[in-house]
Amino acid sequence: MPVVLYGCETWSLTLKEERKLRVFENGLLRRIFGPERDKVTGEWRKLHNEEHNDLYCSPNIFRVIKSRRMRWAGHVARMGERRGVYGVLVGKSEGKRPLGRTRSKWEDYITMALQEVGCGGMDWMELAQDRDRWRALVKAVMNIRVP
Repeated sequence: MPVVLYGCETWSLTLKEERKLRVFENGLLRRIFGPERDKVTGEWRKLHNEEHNDLYCSPNIFRVIKSRRMRWAGHVARMGERRGVYGVLVGKSEGKRPLGRTRSKWEDYITMALQEVGCGGMDWMELAQDRDRWRALVKAVMNIRVP
């Protein structure tokens, strides 16, 4: 997992990329747990994805990505204006956006994660200034059940 999730704090995932990550994770779990012998018929069968999720006690890949993204957002928000990363986060890009559906910005993922926890509508930059409260939000995002 560390190799797959390297730098995931800065990703803005599309649905296609999310699907690929989900397929990768399910294939990895299928390879780890292997087939199971049916108790009634005695035949070997592959486990379903729900059965893998029940056997695998660690959080799924999307909860890990969300929590790491939230942790990094809090870190960047507390950096201050002198740092370049903060400027990239707060700054507005120049030029025109391409036609069609607008791409999700990195900041949009933070606001969506806060809405899932029940803190939607709040300014996340102000929330991140309080480390203890932000850490509790990151833990809450980690514990959300993602289908």
